[in-house]
Amino acid sequence: MSTTPVWFPTEETMKLSPLYQWIKELGFNSYDELYEASIKDISWFWGEAEKRSGIEWFRPYEKVVDLSKGKAWPSWFVGGKLNLAHNCLDRWLKDPEIANRSAIIWEREDYKCEKYTYNELNKWVNQVANGLKQQGISKGDRIAIHMPMIPEVVVATLAIVKVGAIFVPSFSGFGADPIAKRLDSAKAKMLITVDGFLRSGRTISVKEEVDEALSMVSCVEKVVVVKRMNRDIPWVEGRDIDWKELETGIEEFETEIMDSMDPCMVVYTSGTTGRPKGTVHNHGPYTVKGAFGNGEKQPGGSGGVNFWITDMGWIMGPSHVFGSLLSASTMLLYEGSPTKPSIDRLWEMVARHRVTYLGIAPTLIRSLMQYGEEPVKKHDISSLMAIGSTGEPWNPEPWNWLYEKVVNKRFPIVNFSGGTEIGGVILTNTTLKPIAPANFNARGLGMDAQVYNSSGEPVVNEIGELVLRQPWLGMTDGFWQDPKRYEETYWKKWKDTWVHGDAAIQYEDGYWAIIGRSDDTLNVAGKRLGPAEMESIIVEHPAVLESAVIGVPDSLKGEVPICFVVLNQGHKATDSLLEELMEMVTKRLGKALRPKAIHAVSELPKTRNEKIIRRAIRSAYLNEDLGDLSSMENPDSIEEIKQLMSPLKK
Repeated sequence: MSTTPVWFPTEETMKLSPLYQWIKELGFNSYDELYEASIKDISWFWGEAEKRSGIEWFRPYEKVVDLSKGKAWPSWFVGGKLNLAHNCLDRWLKDPEIANRSAIIWEREDYKCEKYTYNELNKWVNQVANGLKQQGISKGDRIAIHMPMIPEVVVATLAIVKVGAIFVPSFSGFGADPIAKRLDSAKAKMLITVDGFLRSGRTISVKEEVDEALSMVSCVEKVVVVKRMNRDIPWVEGRDIDWKELETGIEEFETEIMDSMDPCMVVYTSGTTGRPKGTVHNHGPYTVKGAFGNGEKQPGGSGGVNFWITDMGWIMGPSHVFGSLLSASTMLLYEGSPTKPSIDRLWEMVARHRVTYLGIAPTLIRSLMQYGEEPVKKHDISSLMAIGSTGEPWNPEPWNWLYEKVVNKRFPIVNFSGGTEIGGVILTNTTLKPIAPANFNARGLGMDAQVYNSSGEPVVNEIGELVLRQPWLGMTDGFWQDPKRYEETYWKKWKDTWVHGDAAIQYEDGYWAIIGRSDDTLNVAGKRLGPAEMESIIVEHPAVLESAVIGVPDSLKGEVPICFVVLNQGHKATDSLLEELMEMVTKRLGKALRPKAIHAVSELPKTRNEKIIRRAIRSAYLNEDLGDLSSMENPDSIEEIKQLMSPLKK
């Protein structure tokens, strides 16, 4: 993959970055100088980050970080007292301009729109916080949330945090089994959900799925239902509560004072087995990291309109909500499909609401590319100041299309990589350095990242394990009620070293790339190959919309690549086309890495936020246990791949 930069910072663009001013204030001349200082003394750096975040403490902390329990278990802002929700809402109300600024813009798929100011949102949250107290919810209780991106999901989340309880978000597209697993693992006392919602022009039933999940667990005492669609739904007397009953009308609430290391949320992340991992995020670290991180990315400071295509079940959902509020910005919420009812819906919303910061996944852009530039040009998207992306590796072609055709090279696409367990970014793109398509130009500040080979040695120009050598602000405080599994997952391979599970490469020119998950990386006759390398070549063909590459066992080479492609409209999977794709790969990567086969399918297995699930493709193709597929948006895609089952398994 090329590391030739296409975007270069200027004095004018750097001055738009709040980070640039901060670097100068701290006495450094460049991002790289500050980065080196940030990993040399993590206590100093995160202390400076806390000062910059401007958050309010009920009681000041005495020490930035305590590592007496080891690097896997840092305690941050020792002795400090605060509340995440207070810093999202109450602290802003003293400023009349912010108090009357829109905190939420909600657009439904049917185009109806609602807006709520910071002042209105705070009063609503206080009403619901009082309602939760009346229902017996108190500090430390876990409350699960299974809702789409509607205003009530924000209100519920903030109210839970205000009362000192812990919220447990669940992906709104989950079926009964994954919902039940998360409820049971967290021992949730209450579940807040909806009767249904709109997506792709259809009413999605939710309450019935929730009831089935509840039949599998015994911990949930109360179920609060937002009647979003006013559907006729089953109702369990004594257990089910109408959301309106939580809206007490009492608009004052005394926020619970929390210790810095008290948990505020448990976000589950799927693994390769059926048992999800509950990542724990705490009031102090998450509040400071959220305020600091969002301020770092926000061009021109606070007050913009943020729009991430996401769901509360993924870490980007809470990050969208909290990051917007911690920076006194406006969040745009959208519960439906970004391509419905018309293919230009995304750009239409950007124009209508004057979005300044857009967050997308590469797969969504790949799917929009096939329709060309016309759907974009119909709308004035000049309000955009930045586009961020995360979740999966880019290919250069869609990155360049977005940069050149959509934003007309006004600003680069800021790709970053982190994770639910990270609470921020590991690798990123800073607009203070040149940016190359589909790569990263920097490590996140305070993130002591390296690429290790199998012997645990740092390597350059070689695919290896992405690791972190020091703790960082925002990292998960273990797994919920499962400290041993947390240590075995991340800290067992090398002493005092977090092994992230991503295969990565650090190029000698300073750029970085995520190749894929470590277990996605192919080893073909001793040559390591990331799926994205081959996929990037295949999607360059005008007939190909998207691609996924897996490795399967081979008696001669140990492992060989198998490619799956989805074709653009108007193209057919002829033998000549598939052979042409085969030759493209062979010519670029060499005969040794020639795919064993290329299969055309109608769709690839994906999560709701458009991440391709390669392990599901491999398991289906090899007729192996599919593991946890609870995050999958389109389970029917698996059946098509099973029909193509590897000759090894037939």
